Amino acid sequence: MNYKVAVVTGASSGIGKAIAESLAKQNIRLILVARRQDKLEQLQSKLQTPSHVIACDITDKNKIKAALNNLPAEFANIDVLINCAGLALGLEDAQETDWQDWETMLNVNCLALSYITHLLLPGMVERNQGHIINIGSTAGTYPYKGGNVYGATKAFVEQFTLNLKADLLGTALRVTNIAPGMVGESEFSQVRFKGDEEKARKVYEGLKPLTPSDVAASALWVLMQPEHVNINRIEMMPVSQAPSNLATRRGTD
Repeated sequence: MNYKVAVVTGASSGIGKAIAESLAKQNIRLILVARRQDKLEQLQSKLQTPSHVIACDITDKNKIKAALNNLPAEFANIDVLINCAGLALGLEDAQETDWQDWETMLNVNCLALSYITHLLLPGMVERNQGHIINIGSTAGTYPYKGGNVYGATKAFVEQFTLNLKADLLGTALRVTNIAPGMVGESEFSQVRFKGDEEKARKVYEGLKPLTPSDVAASALWVLMQPEHVNINRIEMMPVSQAPSNLATRRGTD
């Protein structure tokens, strides 16, 4: 693997943390981005590679831009971007949701992901080396009740990834969307249900979901492919999950 410096967003927990730990073992210098400085520093202290922390809200464009424009010299030439930061909020039917939840999902999952990509892409193209991995979701392909805007944001991630690859034809840059199904051992469901641990626990009751390490292994595999190989998309689910059938309701006109 020829990559030297990677940005990982959402690095304080879950998939982002697992990917950072995986990349550290490959001696890639890491720029860790998330809101919680204490969590980032805890991770940083355990990594076996040089790392730099950016503790801020991923939706704060001014802070993100300033931080990435003022990196230490050894972190300046970024050639990997892993867009892990993302969230789901609520599981209500669309007509019963809180607009702020929708806006937050759109801001984090679509706008922030696009903005940091827009900031880093020109440098990658100029150096003609780079790989962008977006962490999408099977929710972007298979609708489910209560998924509404969350699923739509992940469909955006899928299409954005493919369109980036189309624009980058003729360069050495690679772009991949990794779309996992149910992932446990993360804060995803706790965030979705706003701290309701009982609701979060029931999501995974009676089944064995993917782990963040499973997704990290896929990300590492993608990065380690020969330079002429681009993996457009990986869709992965636990054995105890499958693409669902179309919903029907009996007894209605």
